[in-house]
Amino acid sequence: MKICAISDTHSQHRKITIPECDLLIVSGDITFKGELSVIEDFSNWLTEIPAKNKAIIFGNHEIGFEAGPKRQKAISMITNSGANYLEDDSIEIDGLKIWGSPVQPRFFDWEFNRNRGKDIDRHWQMIPNDTNILITHGPPYSIMDEAPRGIGGYENVGCVDLLNRIADLKELKLMVFGHIHAGYGIKKIDHTTFVNASTCNEKYQPINPPIIIDI
Repeated sequence: MKICAISDTHSQHRKITIPECDLLIVSGDITFKGELSVIEDFSNWLTEIPAKNKAIIFGNHEIGFEAGPKRQKAISMITNSGANYLEDDSIEIDGLKIWGSPVQPRFFDWEFNRNRGKDIDRHWQMIPNDTNILITHGPPYSIMDEAPRGIGGYENVGCVDLLNRIADLKELKLMVFGHIHAGYGIKKIDHTTFVNASTCNEKYQPINPPIIIDI
């Protein structure tokens, strides 16, 4: 399976070239502040790109999509495009079991925020043990999660509870996330490939190309 991963496009999806692929993964932050007009255009764009399947989650910038009147409109536009929207649930494509969640550690009380510890861990405990592809908005702790702090400094801001959970996922082949723009890249650890697919850099410029993975 040829997989194309993007994240944190922040309304600039039409500046990205998606190659032919079996699965497009989008790991959140499609908008800046939950603009339904952006979701509408994004959904139209999904119908135009050469991806056989699409798996989509939201992120903390999708303001109003966790609850309220915008939520169902946004989800309906995504699913009406033929894409799969995941929120603490799973799908199976070509024999690969895929699970996705927009949840991430609390950050300025934006969308899909949870307190670290028991509050967020209950979401990670929902991940089936036989998951092959995991999609989250935020990274696990210490894996491409360094956020700039001050002049020349960085801080690991990923989720420890998520890191602990994925250690138990013996069938996990691929994990895709974003959220921390500075962490863009790909890293192989044991049997799992980790991808921070952030399209935008720290200045919200869409300079990072999609990451391609073959499984």
